[in-house]
Amino acid sequence: MTEHLEKAPKAYYNHTFLGSPSARTIRLLAEYLEPLDRLNKAGIKDTIVFFGSARIKPRKEALKEYNKLLKQKKKIGKNGGKSDKEIISKLEDAKIDLKMSRYYTAAEELAYMLTKWSMSLSKGNKFVICSGGGPGIMEAANKGAKKAGGLSIGLNISLPFEQYPNPFITPELNFEFHYFFMRKFWFAYLAKAVVIMPGGFGTLDEFMEVLTLVQTFKLRKKMDLVVYDEDYWNEIINFKALAKYNMISKEDLSLFRFANTPEEAFSYLKKGIKKNYVKN
Repeated sequence: MTEHLEKAPKAYYNHTFLGSPSARTIRLLAEYLEPLDRLNKAGIKDTIVFFGSARIKPRKEALKEYNKLLKQKKKIGKNGGKSDKEIISKLEDAKIDLKMSRYYTAAEELAYMLTKWSMSLSKGNKFVICSGGGPGIMEAANKGAKKAGGLSIGLNISLPFEQYPNPFITPELNFEFHYFFMRKFWFAYLAKAVVIMPGGFGTLDEFMEVLTLVQTFKLRKKMDLVVYDEDYWNEIINFKALAKYNMISKEDLSLFRFANTPEEAFSYLKKGIKKNYVKN
């Protein structure tokens, strides 16, 4: 009997190869094709994307932490030791967290209103809420959509400090990405409107990328951009100064619109989406 070697694994079953630098292009394609397949099967072609901080807490959670620290402060000794200073510092942070929790409430309310309206259209839930899939504003958006009885998408990203999917995402629309730019592609590709809530580096990155794509006509479709809370964002970014120093055109300031309440944002988005995409 002729001896033979054991068969080698087929390339697409070779996990060592698939995880190697040589197979990076295959992994990139997978992060395009796998979401495309699932989204097509779910019949989703239009989304309303929410960007915002993962650090913003629900009001109930923020209030609980604030009250706990407030009780600890009342027990502080007169000597003002190191631990006392830490409690006072944490209490100041908790006070800010409590103030910022209003954005969680606003995102949840806006996502709820948009989903309810979308479900009232002839095709029903056509414009699906999409978030980054994690906690904070992302969770609030998915929560609002679920509360309204609609679908919602979570485009989660694997990070060293682990961002886990929030429990309000529609399970079959829960995605996990390795590559930030493939995740950004799926944010932009189906979006018919974008809501930018207060956030940090990640939100700024997403906001500026979408603005750049719209400004340079890489995104040619009609897309309404709502920037939530004019006071917050004007403190973070001096938009008028960019125009003043000719770093952007004055017309570029019209690429987005500020909104200061969920109702104001909803009214603007509803009007724009109806004009550009609803055919009843």
